[in-house]
Amino acid sequence: MTRMNAILAAIAVVALGAWYFTSGSNNDAVPSGSGYTFSETASEFGLTEMTQGNPDAPVTIVEYASFTCPHCARFHEGAYQQLKADYIDTNKINFVYREVYFDRPGLWASMVARCGGTEKYHGIADLIYKGQSTWARAGAPAEIVAELGKIGRLAGLDGDTLDACLQDAEKAENLTKWEDKNMAADGIDSTPSFVINGKKYSNMAYPEMKALIETALGN
Repeated sequence: MTRMNAILAAIAVVALGAWYFTSGSNNDAVPSGSGYTFSETASEFGLTEMTQGNPDAPVTIVEYASFTCPHCARFHEGAYQQLKADYIDTNKINFVYREVYFDRPGLWASMVARCGGTEKYHGIADLIYKGQSTWARAGAPAEIVAELGKIGRLAGLDGDTLDACLQDAEKAENLTKWEDKNMAADGIDSTPSFVINGKKYSNMAYPEMKALIETALGN
């Protein structure tokens, strides 16, 4: 068996195991409005909340998005860049990005993005969204993994590191468990969705989001 075939075999096991948690029964789900927060169980699952901006800011925006969602890619390449310039880079808000897994390629993309740790995560996420039309439509799992591997290497990750990340079955399982609780707590059923200071909103144009932020900031 070649190294790539071995990787794909491992990925298939990871993905099929994880798929149960996103589409099967969910006994661990927390009802919406329960007060459950994503960060509270990060250490329990051995995972990291991906944040930007000022953690002590008066406004927190949580984005729920999937790397395979075209609407999420459009938001990320447009409104998010404006949000970043106006509010994240200026430390006016706390921004939290939370992955949603509607399919196996979305999970694989998340594992590649997280492979570089918090320092590389957002840069890799940018590359994943920019290349979504290429890697997400590459065809069979082998081709999709190969394209995601190119993105990882472009971000400075070596092949052995990427292999280890993609074969981490425990992490894949924990990511989907974590996602399930999160989405149940905030009542998320579509992407992108946003939770601004505890209130859920569907996808919106940037001017509408900016108005909500300004109001929350008391401006």
